[in-house]
Order: sequence, then structure tokens, then C-alpha cells
Amino acid sequence: MFEDTRPAPLAADGRLDAWQDFRVDDPREALSLLRRLRDENVAVHLSAPDGAAITTTLWAMDAEQRRLNFCADRLLPQMQRLVDTDEAVAVAYLESVKLQFDLHDLLLVHGARASALQTAWPECLYRFQRRTGYRVRTLERHAPTATLRHPSMPEMQLALRIIDVSIGGCALALPPDVPPLQPGRTLAGVAIDLDADTAFTAALQLHHVSSIQPGDGASRLGCSWQALAGGAQHALQRYIDQTQKRRRLLAQGGR
Repeated sequence: MFEDTRPAPLAADGRLDAWQDFRVDDPREALSLLRRLRDENVAVHLSAPDGAAITTTLWAMDAEQRRLNFCADRLLPQMQRLVDTDEAVAVAYLESVKLQFDLHDLLLVHGARASALQTAWPECLYRFQRRTGYRVRTLERHAPTATLRHPSMPEMQLALRIIDVSIGGCALALPPDVPPLQPGRTLAGVAIDLDADTAFTAALQLHHVSSIQPGDGASRLGCSWQALAGGAQHALQRYIDQTQKRRRLLAQGGR
């Protein structure tokens, strides 16, 4: 798991009181934050005490029944481990804010066309200001791409859309008509093209595979950088900083 997606340690003895200042006490604010996770299709990292972990998105919310539904790949071994554990910690990012909340009563629900991981509504949310490792969604007009050879079919060249990127890794969109990739794979010689000024070659370690949207067949590949060269790391950090600034300007202009 990426270091920036690990749950924050709440206290040495397990108590939550030490983090009271970070707790979201207003139910309306908590609801608003959950809605943003859903509406903005934000990556949510779920991890269980036994080490099982997946990256998914919040698909639907039922405030009346107090249930959340996350996108689920029922064939993913880690998914069943989470369900068997019946508890998980969720971590997600909204710009520079890290959200963390506990989930329990996990249930894998199978529909006619897709599956969902259903959980009880979190009792509380914690909101932390993120200081390092910003993860930004790419600006679509630049069409950031990762070009690589399929590890199982070297004759097949892939140009995958980059969904989001951070100093620790990136997420790629794998179309449904492409042979699947398995977690644990190392993707070597990946040509990263973020914009006209930011392009480099890197190796990626594939950690998580999850559905992007229920029913569409596309997959989200959660990857970490492997031994990123100094020049590439500086270019990446500059891109993240500039993208963050542009998003703030766009947000201010829309008010």
C-alpha cells in the first residue's frame, strides 16, 4: 500500500480521544464529504487489520438505511478477505484533505450486471490536512497517457489514460477489451506523458485492480513508482504543484 494511503494511527492504546480535533462532528458536513467522494468518483483505499487492501470508489449512498455501496470486483481475492474480516479502514483524499473513517458490517452484494461492497454508514469521519504527497486528478484536456507493452502479450502496445497521479504513484484506466493485469506485476519501460512539459520513462509496480464504474468493464490500476530517477521525480513534483494551482484557479473562477 502507498505510504500516503495508510490509515493514520489514532492512538497508541486505540482510543480516539487524542484525535478529537480532527473529528467531523457535524452530520451535515460528514454527509457533504461522503457525497463529494461519490460525485467526484474519488479513489477510496480500504484496508483490513489482516493486511487485505483494495482501491475502489463510492458508488451509492443510502442515508435513510444508513448504508454505503462501493464498487466491487467479486473475483478479486482481496475483496473476499475484506468481507470475511468484516471491518476496514477507509482513506481518501479531497484535494489536500485526507479523510479517514472506519467501516463494518461488510457485505458483498451481487446484482444482475455488477457487484457492490455494502457497508454500514460510518459512525464518524476524521479530516486531516494533508502536508505532503499531493495526489491530483489529471486535467482531461492534456490527455495524460502511459504507454507500455502488455506484460503477458509483448506484441500488444497499450496507451492507457492516467486517472490521477502523486509523488508515490499513479492510477491507470484499463479498457474492458484489453486482457487483464494481475496485482504484483512490475510494468517496466512505461512512457509517462502528462503534458507538453512533463514526460519521462519509469517502472511501475501494480498493487490494486478495481472497477471504475459498475457494469462498464473498465478497470482502475493502482500503481507505485519504482526507483524514479531524480529528474523524473522533480518533473513529476512540478506537474503536481502546477495542476494543484490550476485547479484552485478554476474553482475560484467558477464562484
